[in-house]
Amino acid sequence: MARNVLVDTGFLVALLSRRDGNHQWAAAQSQRFPPPWSTCEAVLSEAFHLLEAHGAPALAALLRRRAVLPTFALGEDFERTLKLMEKYADVPMGLADACLVRMTEALADPVLLTTDTDFRIYRRHSRQAVPCVIPS
Repeated sequence: MARNVLVDTGFLVALLSRRDGNHQWAAAQSQRFPPPWSTCEAVLSEAFHLLEAHGAPALAALLRRRAVLPTFALGEDFERTLKLMEKYADVPMGLADACLVRMTEALADPVLLTTDTDFRIYRRHSRQAVPCVIPS
């Protein structure tokens, strides 16, 4: 089992919204890979926006329980993060995705829980696939 479990916006939204088509998948992954989960502030911003007022309290509760931890410091690693966004501009890669790829490069034994298939395209350390769990 991975030592560092990272979560993306799609996973958080699916987990916290029963109306999401990937809700059952996310709930199963939350059992398979229990918290705490690491993420970045860009993911949290996206998730709060997508969940809106009805889902925001549940995300806030995950943060307060420290089940989700914003552990990435963009201010300390912005140059490499911006280079990833430039490299994958044709996908395009957003800030949240770039931060998560950087996190997989910096953390030991990472796995990313995501609904975003673009992570099959992205590469960590230029050549390695991003270790992730995506709904089939």
